[in-house]
Amino acid sequence: MSRVGNRILSLPENVTVTTDGNIVTVKGPKGELSTEINKNITVNVEGNEVKIERKSDEYKNFHGTANANINNMIIGVTEGFEKKLESVGVGYRFELKGNELVVKAGYSHPVVVSIPAGITLESPSNTELTVKGIDKQLVGEFAANVRKIRKPEPYKGKGIRYKDEHIIRKVGKKAA
Repeated sequence: MSRVGNRILSLPENVTVTTDGNIVTVKGPKGELSTEINKNITVNVEGNEVKIERKSDEYKNFHGTANANINNMIIGVTEGFEKKLESVGVGYRFELKGNELVVKAGYSHPVVVSIPAGITLESPSNTELTVKGIDKQLVGEFAANVRKIRKPEPYKGKGIRYKDEHIIRKVGKKAA
């Protein structure tokens, strides 16, 4: 049985957590995040510790989720999150143009993706892309949507993949 909900979260010195009913707001040096939690979960802030409690065992699954979400918000406003992508293939590349990302991934046309607020992109080379932000869910979703443009295929390994992702390769046809 997971005991994630019972862990006590410690706050860094420049982070504040406030609650207003069932809305939790975390402010830190990189920004401010807020989320709505279940009404049967209470968040108690005492000094530099945050304790999350539930009314009964019936709400155990919400308890762990609320604890994990608040912990991710604390990490996000202090350190931030990042996902690294790379494109593998002839002519596959990323290009930043203002508030848009242009992806050339082997189609007859370039794919244009608008960058949402709260996300910053860096492109050290034209085949690498770093997605940064303070909201873990937003960073992960944007990176997944960019990867979805051309998923890596198992025969040659071409496509857009995460930097640390391992693609299981298949053997192609063999001549008799």
